[in-house]
Amino acid sequence: MQDFKTSKTKENLMRAFAGESQARNRYTFAGQQAKQQKLFAVADLFKFTANQEKAHAEIFYNHLKEEAGQTIHIDGGYPVDISENVCELLSMAHHNEYEEFGDVYPAFSEVARQEGFHKIAQDFANIAKIEKAHGDRFDAFGKLMKENKLFSCDSSETWVCLNCGYIMEGTSAPQNCPVCGVPQGYYIRLSMASWGLNCQSCN
Repeated sequence: MQDFKTSKTKENLMRAFAGESQARNRYTFAGQQAKQQKLFAVADLFKFTANQEKAHAEIFYNHLKEEAGQTIHIDGGYPVDISENVCELLSMAHHNEYEEFGDVYPAFSEVARQEGFHKIAQDFANIAKIEKAHGDRFDAFGKLMKENKLFSCDSSETWVCLNCGYIMEGTSAPQNCPVCGVPQGYYIRLSMASWGLNCQSCN
């Protein structure tokens, strides 16, 4: 097994920690942008994902415990995803998640495996799969926004209010929830609500 202190895996863990930490902040900022535009369900998608990125960062960081008190110097490139266009923010997020899924974490996993760090290799591989799920969610919301169908559908759909839980059928979500009165931005397709969004952070 490679000595951890001189390993590429040590540096890759720090790169991953930095990347996940930055993603958490980017998604927090993007969620604030969505909330300002009264896209509350989209805001919650960003916050929901940001919290999972925090969990990923913690996993990578804890693998570095034997380096406690040291400074690890790394190089790396990280995206600047700033836009007032929420649809564009979703597209950027989708791209970044798929980059981690398809390229970055599989490569880090292989390096860790070759160096003999099998638990770390498995964590990189497992988190890569999670990043794909993140990317898929961002892509689904982004496509609906591009098609102007985030709150409407060509055929009848089941909608749920993320504030009070009211469920209704129709080709579009109501302008205001008939139960709790919140605006349309709190509504989402019931099939998407199963992703774990609840909009508690949007109030």
